[in-house]
Amino acid sequence: MKQRIAIFISGRGSNMEAILTQAQHGILADCCEVVLVFANTREAYGLQIAQQFGVPTAVIESKGKKRQVFDQEVLALLEPFQLDYLVLAGYMRILSACVIERYHNRIINIHPADTNAYQGIHGYEWAFEQRLERTIITVHLVDEGVDTGCILAQREVDLRGASTLEEVKERGLRVEHALYSETLRGVFTRTFVI
Repeated sequence: MKQRIAIFISGRGSNMEAILTQAQHGILADCCEVVLVFANTREAYGLQIAQQFGVPTAVIESKGKKRQVFDQEVLALLEPFQLDYLVLAGYMRILSACVIERYHNRIINIHPADTNAYQGIHGYEWAFEQRLERTIITVHLVDEGVDTGCILAQREVDLRGASTLEEVKERGLRVEHALYSETLRGVFTRTFVI
């Protein structure tokens, strides 16, 4: 049975696009259906990409709202979709306890660093500023901390010779786009147990 998922975005959604491609024509096609792309801002360019894929979209503006109030609105929006998983793909909001409890162990995120070494935003900037020779992309479950949930998968990115932040991001995103769909397949097909 295919898992019903919603992808959460705040911007362009390049990971979302990679997942949608795999869900429609690739390694996720037999194990999940993306039934919704949700954004917390109308300016999220990824909404247009999702519509090009024929996937329903929804927006609730988060600006100026308290986290708990906003997340209660999000939960009400999600309820009719009967979702199995929430997949965060560049979603720039910290989820409150009500969402995490409702979808316990069913919220997945990708982080552009080893979450044991660095949490929070600007993971590629951190790697570039530290002049790291490698960084590690992490796919993890979401808990009430920031990038502190159970690690599902990690993959190294070789940064040697990367002279600009853009090059670091480009190398990292190539790894992210492959690793995220591979990890989701493992979760959705129960190849590994959470």
